[in-house]
Order: sequence, then structure tokens, then C-alpha cells
Amino acid sequence: MQIIKNESIQQIKARIRQQTEKTSNPVIESQVASIIETVRKNGDRALKTYAKKFDDVALDQLKVTNEQIELAIQSVDPAVIKALNKAAENIRSFHQLETQESFEDASRPGVIRGTKVTPLSAVGIYVPGGTAAYPSSVLMNAIPAKIAGVKNIVMVTPPQKDGVNHAVLAAAKIAGVDSIYQVGGAQAIAALAYGTESIPQVDKITGPGNAYVATAKKAVYGQVAIDMIAGPSEIGILADSSAQAADVAADLISQAEHDVNARAILITNSEKLADAVSQVLTEQLKTLPRRAIASEAINNNGFIYLVETIDDMIDLMNAVAPEHLEIQLENAYQYINKITNAGSVFLGKYASEPLGDYLAGPNHILPTGGTAKFSSALGVWDFQKRIQYLQYSQEALREDATDVTALAREEGLEAHARAIEVRQIT
Repeated sequence: MQIIKNESIQQIKARIRQQTEKTSNPVIESQVASIIETVRKNGDRALKTYAKKFDDVALDQLKVTNEQIELAIQSVDPAVIKALNKAAENIRSFHQLETQESFEDASRPGVIRGTKVTPLSAVGIYVPGGTAAYPSSVLMNAIPAKIAGVKNIVMVTPPQKDGVNHAVLAAAKIAGVDSIYQVGGAQAIAALAYGTESIPQVDKITGPGNAYVATAKKAVYGQVAIDMIAGPSEIGILADSSAQAADVAADLISQAEHDVNARAILITNSEKLADAVSQVLTEQLKTLPRRAIASEAINNNGFIYLVETIDDMIDLMNAVAPEHLEIQLENAYQYINKITNAGSVFLGKYASEPLGDYLAGPNHILPTGGTAKFSSALGVWDFQKRIQYLQYSQEALREDATDVTALAREEGLEAHARAIEVRQIT
């Protein structure tokens, strides 16, 4: 793993900006636009055609039946079912704390102001297939939506030759997903955004996916809402001489194995730790089943930055704004208030990032590519909307009329002013 030292903080920040600079892929954008338009025109027929073309699966029907779900669940290892139920319990208990209540203010005579919190009617969750299946993503998407009060949760996941992954189906049942369809890629996003004969149109689409899925979500935004444009997974670790090199290396690899484009960054003030992590990481990769993927990610996107102080370390990591941030420093908890940009933070030696991926409860649908500077983890609030309301008495309007009309005329909007004056309150 490449160790960067003897660079100024500003030089390292410039390097980080370059690494996260957003670029578009015109070829993918063109292909996605074509797919979306074809699904809009041809509905289910297009989805079945794409399933054969992209997934080499011939589908008679898109929807997964209840019988298929029940049969699949019976074949899942009981230990996995137990773990999924425990994870679901933790996710529910955490996200219950995020619920928001409607509020009303009637403190001023004659005026009622309020906000009504209401759930979205229908949401679509995308669950990747591809090189790995992610039942954990089903729980992370669906459970907050259920807590928010969403009545119709529609799940899409790429078709597989031997059927949808059984653990994914089990997770969907545990989380309360209402319907499941064997559709993947940009075509799945198009189906959720516009609806087909089988798949209902939704109000919002959440969940991670590949470049085609991310591009499609970006393309349909405005027709529907989306959670975020998710990029490759990433981890940033702040560690000093108190950290164990084997722990740090293992956690860096845990995200590198997701994708060849994943990012793994260590920032430390200990040259001894930097050297040890680089060496141990090489050894740990040798026995990893997904060694080829993780090695490419580490070689291309893995960096160890060696700086002088902990303040410099934190300053740089806030510039990275990583999806996952581990703080493996002495008394790690004391630094949480200095972190301004991160998707999810893991404090101390024993809070290894995979806890957040699977079981602890905080969501693992997180902002990537530096977007943690302005966005947050998926939560209950992502599945609710807020409707404001206002009531005025005649007397209250009389008190405010002059100010409203003055501002309206300052902006050159005479009709606004007349809408107040026509009520004959003066």
C-alpha cells in the first residue's frame, strides 16, 4: 500500500480533491437513456428482453411469488436467519429514535402555523446482485421505510439463473417488503420511476448499485426522488501508535473487497504503524477469496498518509469525508465532536466497520465520494415528507398586511400585494 509522506497538508488535500472529482461517462449515460426510454415505451416486455440480454435469464414473470419466497426461506441456514432477525431488531431499535412528529404553533393570537409529517406512499428499493448478494441492504432500506409508515415497499433485484438469492428473500420477508421483482440495472430504475404493467410507479428510489444504476437514478431524479448517487465503497481510518496494524489492515481490506474502485485510506502520525500496516496488509490479501478485487482496489485507490499531528489527521479526514470512518486513536470517543464530514463513524479498537455493515443498527446506506460534506446516512426521514400549513384570522392579517404589501411591491409583484388588499381589511 502506497505511503505518502513529506507532503504538505495542502498538497495532500489537492490529491484528495483529485481522487474524488466527479466525472461523467457519456457512453454509460447514452446507454442508460436508451434503456429508460425503451422501458417507458415497452414496459414488461422490455424488462424481460433486458433480463435475457444482460443477465442471461429467461423470465416468464417478473414478480417473485409468495410460494417462491417461502420455499427459499426454508433452505437458508438457520444461523443466517437468526443473524438477520437480530440485525433487524437492532436496525429497528436504532431507527425508531429518528421518528419525527408533526408540530403546531398557536402562540400568536389569530395565527396557527404547523408542519404535518406524512410518509411517502410507495418506495422502491434496489438490492444489488452481481458478484455478491446483500441481504443486509434489504434490511437497511426497508426497515426505516416501514418505521416511517410507507404502505408499499417494492423491491427490485437482478434476476439470477437459479433464482433470487435465498437470504435476500428471507431478509425481505423479515423487513416487511410488500413485493419483489426480478429486475436489475438501469431498467429496474426506469420501471420504478415510470411503472410498467407489473411494477408500480414509486415516489422514491433508494439503495446502492453499479455505475448503470447510479446513472439511471440520476437520470430519473425529478420524476421520482432518490436517496443519493452512490459511488464505490470507501473507508478512512485515523490511527496512532496505539493501534494494531493487523486490525487496521483487516478493516481497510474489508471495504476494498467490495469493488475494484473502492477506496481505502489510512491517515496516521506513526511511521512505524504505516510501515507495519503496509506489510501486514500484503500478507492478509494472500488468503482472501476476493483477493483479485481487493488487491486492485488497494493498488489503485489505497493510500497511507503520514502527517505530524492528530489535528492534521482530523483536518485531512474531514477533507476526505469518507463513507466509513474509523477512529483508532487512544481515547477515540473524545474526538467525535471534531469530525464534521463522514457518513458513519466507528470509535475505538473494537468498533470494526463490518459491525455497521451488518448488525449494530446504524444504517449502511451512506454518502460516498466526499458527499458526506453535505449529505447523510439513510434514515426514517428519507421516507417522509413535511407539509406546512398556515391559518390567519382577519385581525392577524390586518396586523401584517402593510409589511406583506411593502415587500411584494419591493419585488415588483403587484398581484401579490393586491391579493392581500382585496380582502378589505384596512
